[in-house]
Amino acid sequence: MNASTSASRLAPDQAAAALAHWLAEEAEVRARLDAGPGAGVARPDEVAGLPGLEQLQRMLAGRLPFPPIARTLDFTLMEVEPGRALFQGTPRVDHFNPMGGVHGGWFATLLDSALGCAVHTLMPAGRGYTTAELSVNYVRGLSPKAVRVRAEGRVVHCGRQLATAEARLVGADGTLYAHGTTTCLVFELPTAA
Repeated sequence: MNASTSASRLAPDQAAAALAHWLAEEAEVRARLDAGPGAGVARPDEVAGLPGLEQLQRMLAGRLPFPPIARTLDFTLMEVEPGRALFQGTPRVDHFNPMGGVHGGWFATLLDSALGCAVHTLMPAGRGYTTAELSVNYVRGLSPKAVRVRAEGRVVHCGRQLATAEARLVGADGTLYAHGTTTCLVFELPTAA
C-alpha cells in the first residue's frame, strides 16, 4: 500500500484499479466473516492458549467472531501478519459531524483498531495489552467521496511491558487523511479459576 504522502497520489486509472482491487478483497473477507459466527466476542475457551496472531487469523477465517464495532462503524480487518494489521473502512453519512464531514472519532477508531491489532499480532498466549496513549494527526477531511480508506498499523517496538505502533489512513488513490501512533501497556492475562 502506498501511503507515504498525499503528494504520491495515483493517476485516476490507477486509483480506480486499486479501488476495484480493494472492493474485491473486501467482498472475499466479508463473505468469510459472514459465513462464520458473525459479530460478537470470542469466549475465553475459544482463545485459551492461542497467541494473538492466531486469534486474528481465526477471526479472518470466520472461525471466531469479529468485534461488533466493525459492523457499527463499517470497517473490516483485512490482513494480519506479525507486527502488522490492515483495516478497510467505508466513510458514510452516518459518520458525519455537524459540519458535514466524517467525524474525527471515526478516523481515530479506525487507526486505533489498526494500531492495537498490530500489537495484538505479537502477543504470545496468555499476554494482553491495552491502549495507554493514542495520538492522531488529521491531515485532510474525509467524505463518502472516498469510497474506501485503509488504515495500516505497524509495530515499532514490543517489549514485556510496553508496545508502540504507528499507522496511516489512506484512500485508494494514495491520499493521506490521517496518521497516528499508540503506546500500549502489555501484561499477563488473568487465568481462569
